[in-house]
Amino acid sequence: MYIFITILIVIAAILLTLLVLVQNSKGGGLAAGFASGNQVMGAPKTADFLEKATWTIIALIVVFSIAAVGFSAGQRATVEEQSAIQVEEVATPAADIPAEPAE
Repeated sequence: MYIFITILIVIAAILLTLLVLVQNSKGGGLAAGFASGNQVMGAPKTADFLEKATWTIIALIVVFSIAAVGFSAGQRATVEEQSAIQVEEVATPAADIPAEPAE
């Protein structure tokens, strides 16, 4: 599950990068062509949509990051339990071997 959430974070980060690049900056970004009022084809509120989409993806990245930390802690505990079991299995057979009598 941790790997799946990590992949979702990477996809959201790529989408966020693309959204930021499309937004209108002071110099007029790629969104400048979509936001003009006299354009026949295009949404009149493209800048608002891009801003809402940006904040939504930021919120998703935060939620996914918190979930990834939770799943990471669960996996770490499982790995520590498994390594403790392996240490016990390795130590137990040596204790069961009877010592040879000294001559």
